[in-house]
Amino acid sequence: MLIDRLRSAAVLIAIAVGCLFVDAKFSTPGTEGLLVIPLLLFFALGTTWDVTSLLKSSGRDVWRAGCMIGVGAISLGPAIPALVNAASQLSGGAIGAYPENCPIGQLGWALTMAIASLFALLIREMRTYVAVVPKELDASSESANSIALPASSSIDRTMRAAFVSLYVGLPMSLLFATRGLGSDISTSWGLAALLTMIATTKSADAGAYFAGKALGRHKLIPRLSPGKTWEGAIGGVVMSTFVAMACLRWLFPALVADANTVTSLPATSWAFILGPALAIAGMVGDLAESMFKRDCGAKDSGNWLPGLGGVWDVTDSLIAAILPAFLCLAAAA
Repeated sequence: MLIDRLRSAAVLIAIAVGCLFVDAKFSTPGTEGLLVIPLLLFFALGTTWDVTSLLKSSGRDVWRAGCMIGVGAISLGPAIPALVNAASQLSGGAIGAYPENCPIGQLGWALTMAIASLFALLIREMRTYVAVVPKELDASSESANSIALPASSSIDRTMRAAFVSLYVGLPMSLLFATRGLGSDISTSWGLAALLTMIATTKSADAGAYFAGKALGRHKLIPRLSPGKTWEGAIGGVVMSTFVAMACLRWLFPALVADANTVTSLPATSWAFILGPALAIAGMVGDLAESMFKRDCGAKDSGNWLPGLGGVWDVTDSLIAAILPAFLCLAAAA
């Protein structure tokens, strides 16, 4: 089991790092992140598939196609300025670059796509809505399109699809936005930020796992995850802080620093905020997934990745950690 876990993790890390470095090598100012889109979609849509599969397997109806489209649109919303800039560069300026003073920036497009996705879900539900016949009425007196259904079925389906779209889509949109941080300093600043976020968050998972195995005595929240302990949680915080410090101390200078940018690197002291914040947020995301799996009677969210489970089992901590990571790194940029 551990060998499979390590093997799958190594393959994922190699692919992710490779995609990021290819993007850093070939991206031009204003187009950062475009070559990472396939990787982003794999994690975003894979997570969506796992979440909707759990809902369906437990008898909870959800519009999977709508969730996939919504998550894809929200996740790629921040890429619209970069796509316009890429089209401008490829056309030799025939297509104008994305205006710098446009009131809708990367995060504005994510919000726009989120609102559009919510109303698309509502419109779809209205098109397929079946009227409810109150039990005290004779169904034969109603229209042919009426049928006795639970009064909350439309609301439940809409709320489930909306939750999945926002729960997965908005954090994934911040992943793309993180790649664009510090673009006025260097096209590699966002690369260093993204690698720091991923390494810090996932190192907390590893630190918690090994510290819990070696020292775990006191259960953290046994009703959600019996294997997690306070000792493991502390180990995760310590590990993530050290990794964050290493990234800020060595990774950023290696990828970004030169004579003009050395003063624009985040201070190493940010690690004492970034490390604990991402470790705690990652644990919240992990426990949230555990709650959903337990409620649906499942051990893993899927079986796409041997030893790891489903894609959601990989992204659960990242989904929760991306917001504090984005805020910290944006403040440090």
